[in-house]
Amino acid sequence: MAGPTGGARHRGRAGSALRPPVRAGPGVCAGPPRPPGARDHRHRPRAGAGGVRGPGRGPCARVSWRRAGAGAEVLAASVRDFVSGQQDGRAAEVAAGVKDGKWTVLQLVEALGFCLENTDPRMRGRGIQLLSQVLLQCYSQLQEKEVLHLVLFYESRLQDNHLVIPSVLQGLRALSMCEVLSPGLAVSVLKAIFQEVHVQSLLQLDRHTVYSIITNFMSTREEELKGLGANFTFGFIQVMDGEKDPRNLLVAFQIVHDLIAKDYALGPFVEELFEVTSCYFPVDFTPPPNDPHGIQREDLILSLRAVLASTTQFAEFLLPLLIEKLDSELQSAKLDSLQTLTACCAIYGQKELQEFLPSLWSSLRREVFQTASEKIETECLAALRALSACLSRSVLSSDSEDLLDSFLSSILQDCRHHLCEPDMKLVWPSAKLLQAAAGASLRTYHCITHSVLPLLLEQYTKHTQSSQRRTILEMLLGFLELQQKWGHVEEDESPLLLHQAPVCSVVFSALLDPSVQLQLVGIKALTVLGSLQGFLSSSNLELVVDHLIRLALHEEDSQSSEAAMEAAGSLAPTYPKVFSGHMVPRLEKELQSEREESYYKRHSLQQRCLQALAAVSTHTSIVKETVPILLQHFQNVQKGTKAKNTQDVISVCQSLHRVALQCQQDAEGCWYFHQTVVPCLLAMAVQAAMPGCCACLLLLNSRLQQVPFLPLPAESTHTLPGKALLEEEVLAAMIPVISAATTHLSPELAAQSVAHVVPLFLDGDVSFLPQNSFPCSFQPFGDGEHLETQRRLVALLMAFICSLPRDVAIPQQEWLLRELLALSCSSNCPFTATTAAKCFAGLVNKHPIGQQLDEILQLAVNRMEPSLAEGPRRTQALTLLLWVTKALVLRYHPLSSCLTDKLLGLLGDTELGPATADGFSLLMAESPDVLHKGCHADVRIMFRQRFFTDNVPKLVQGFHGAGPDVKANYLKGLSHVLNHLPKPVLVTELPTLLSLLLEALSCSDRVVQLSTLSCLHPLLLEAPQIMSLHVDTLVTKFLNLTSSPTMAVRIAALRCAHALTSLPTTVLLPYKGRVIRALAKPLDDKKRLVRKEAVAARGEWFLLGSPGR
Repeated sequence: MAGPTGGARHRGRAGSALRPPVRAGPGVCAGPPRPPGARDHRHRPRAGAGGVRGPGRGPCARVSWRRAGAGAEVLAASVRDFVSGQQDGRAAEVAAGVKDGKWTVLQLVEALGFCLENTDPRMRGRGIQLLSQVLLQCYSQLQEKEVLHLVLFYESRLQDNHLVIPSVLQGLRALSMCEVLSPGLAVSVLKAIFQEVHVQSLLQLDRHTVYSIITNFMSTREEELKGLGANFTFGFIQVMDGEKDPRNLLVAFQIVHDLIAKDYALGPFVEELFEVTSCYFPVDFTPPPNDPHGIQREDLILSLRAVLASTTQFAEFLLPLLIEKLDSELQSAKLDSLQTLTACCAIYGQKELQEFLPSLWSSLRREVFQTASEKIETECLAALRALSACLSRSVLSSDSEDLLDSFLSSILQDCRHHLCEPDMKLVWPSAKLLQAAAGASLRTYHCITHSVLPLLLEQYTKHTQSSQRRTILEMLLGFLELQQKWGHVEEDESPLLLHQAPVCSVVFSALLDPSVQLQLVGIKALTVLGSLQGFLSSSNLELVVDHLIRLALHEEDSQSSEAAMEAAGSLAPTYPKVFSGHMVPRLEKELQSEREESYYKRHSLQQRCLQALAAVSTHTSIVKETVPILLQHFQNVQKGTKAKNTQDVISVCQSLHRVALQCQQDAEGCWYFHQTVVPCLLAMAVQAAMPGCCACLLLLNSRLQQVPFLPLPAESTHTLPGKALLEEEVLAAMIPVISAATTHLSPELAAQSVAHVVPLFLDGDVSFLPQNSFPCSFQPFGDGEHLETQRRLVALLMAFICSLPRDVAIPQQEWLLRELLALSCSSNCPFTATTAAKCFAGLVNKHPIGQQLDEILQLAVNRMEPSLAEGPRRTQALTLLLWVTKALVLRYHPLSSCLTDKLLGLLGDTELGPATADGFSLLMAESPDVLHKGCHADVRIMFRQRFFTDNVPKLVQGFHGAGPDVKANYLKGLSHVLNHLPKPVLVTELPTLLSLLLEALSCSDRVVQLSTLSCLHPLLLEAPQIMSLHVDTLVTKFLNLTSSPTMAVRIAALRCAHALTSLPTTVLLPYKGRVIRALAKPLDDKKRLVRKEAVAARGEWFLLGSPGR
């Protein structure tokens, strides 16, 4: 911690010199005046003198007297033990006795009389120490008169030997916390401390005690202290002057801040108070390793900054100091100075800044023009913005100079001409300075843009190269974004409206430029202009829509296309009628057009139309226009059976999913999407799952009839729908659509929907579907091979029912669980069995705890155990076991440990072992469709850490006891668990597990290799000391895996080889030549991504040990 500078002048203590303590000569009783309440034992009357027995001398009184005498003896013994230095713990016993009423503080003082009057300062110090320690625990029990006498006693002790002072201060700290402190005593105590104690000669703890006394009095006796006037401020300056300990400085800085904030009189000592605090600026403090106090440099910086920026009275001293530190070479000093200047501008006015504005602007300009540090540039811009805002706030008198205008004129004069040179180095620093000043207030914005905006428009027209125009347009964009801070564009004042036509012309011309980068900037500018209410006219809005459609559909570069779609989505909520009336019909027409083009071009155009329809659906009124179009297209494309139709259906599902996500925050739009899309998707899927029957054709006349947006296709009376909807890829694409449409429903609306969907699957009730006349009944849980296609639709049931809020009651839940359980164990289709198991697990995870849950879990265990033991459906049983285990692990269910043990046992199974090992990844990873927080699953915090703690020791034990043919299963399971564990937890367990991880690298299983490499990579960066102990093994195994036949393994191995360079250089240097030679081979790898990683890794190894690395 930087202490006071050498130039700071020495300040003496206030008042006269310290009086020396009274010293005892030969035969003289030394020490201070007798403590309060102490009696002169020489004049104690004899017990029983005289012939008359006084009151209280009966038999009962004698018993009480004996007890009191016994208590006094105990107290005296405790005092003797403490004072003699034999037992410090006696202080706590004495304090407990005072609290319990066994004896009083007066009795304690009497018992201490012999040592308080002792000639040995050490003896007196021990006595006062005991009294002070007791007072610190019992101060709240003191009476006002006791406090008065104790204060007077302690004040007199401040003149005693220096060995006594620390204990005296502790006693005064206890008394400073008393509520019954008489008026005037606080002032008396502080005067005594200021006059008699040289604080900076004390130890750190004792100095901290003085600060605590002052803090206590400032919080409880503010008016009394203010009565001291500037003398209190001067006294504190003496106390603080020369303080160096960071623990004390934090308290001292807070006291100074309170002095200023609570309007204590500073008097003529403003400069002294500034000097005693500013001598620590800028803070230079590095906390010692393993510091138990936890004080960081940032704590001191913020505390000191709060002091320096708390009053305008410091301005004339502080601003020159900040300018001086800005000229230093230390980056930390510059940053601290800039941040302090920014803080000061919040309270300063023109009066404080006027003298220093030219110097401040010069320093800020120099730093922005010349610095290579992004941090310093950012803080300079923030300081300039704060200065401009400060000048904008100041109220001007009629005869005063307008400093803001002159300040902004200086900025324009120094920066404006650089904007005419878009290829030069200073163009961006100048633009940033101008934008920082313009962002301070509406007044500064108008002043700057009135000068800069015409210049930028002129320069855009003057320069013809796309790169130059992009630079100019990016600068213009910065000023346009500032206008968003001030809301509506005002006609009379806004320079934007004065240049409305040329601004629009420049932006539209950028959208037509062949340069993709210029187009992207133009799209951003267009979005900003559209967000300014009242800026774009109706004709301009139509032109905006035309440009966005052209870029979204026909621009070859995907970046411009995607940016145009994002812009449409941003502007649509502001202008919903424009987009629903112009953009949506155009997109629909393009989507339905049958141009004579190649399939690739037509397919690409349709894909972009679908993406654009989804992107623009950011307002409920637009959603009601786009969703019918998407559903109609979905109905048309799902009829085919070829692969291209499958991909088309998936594309529509992806667009519907995006719309669903955009509707989630709007209750009306969310419910509209759910009740429109979910029944239609279910209806088309149910129809596709029906056996081929020419007698009954699909008549989607429901919602297609209820809502005029979905007319029946003319060919529907002649063509049966295809089976594309039954493809696993299509069903997988429909799942997130239904899930996203369900997760954000209110419980009331979700209950309405579940009352229809569950009977559909359990009872075949199709009445709520858009069409309810199917060729056969819908029985997904029925028996028979002919119903296999219907069973696949359980995936859609899973998407819906596992996304419901937890408090929504599910009708016929127990029946549904039993049907799902039976289907997951009996289906021959892996897809159907897996989705049924996931649906069962999702319901179990949310099921309320109780007997019903126990019964269904027991039923599941009874169903799984025989199937796992033997039979043709062992794989289905394992899948169910994994998903049920995950559901229970997430919610900390007691049965989860039993099921996990079953999985650990299956690792030794030669048939199911590999799949079980992969299942540990399923247990630890985030599932995308069920059992995650987004679908309201019961997920407890730190479940991964708990699973790790409970099961990794069992995995390690199983590995050591397993046969050679199944050891890889345990390694794979362990690798999956560790790969998903939070890295801080993994680092703490690394020493015990590293040997197993290294052995896993020798496993031939590619999944084990990849998972282990992914686990080791962050450990190389976060625990280099531990990893360096195994550097020989790591280097050998990583280099071997760079030749793996699997590309992902090669990439991961090269990344780990790259991360090895974070280990200590001395450890790596012996391997440098070997690694560089080995990494030459991957440079010629046939895969570009592998070559890229090899170049990066080899380059780092080449630089290993070089100077300056």
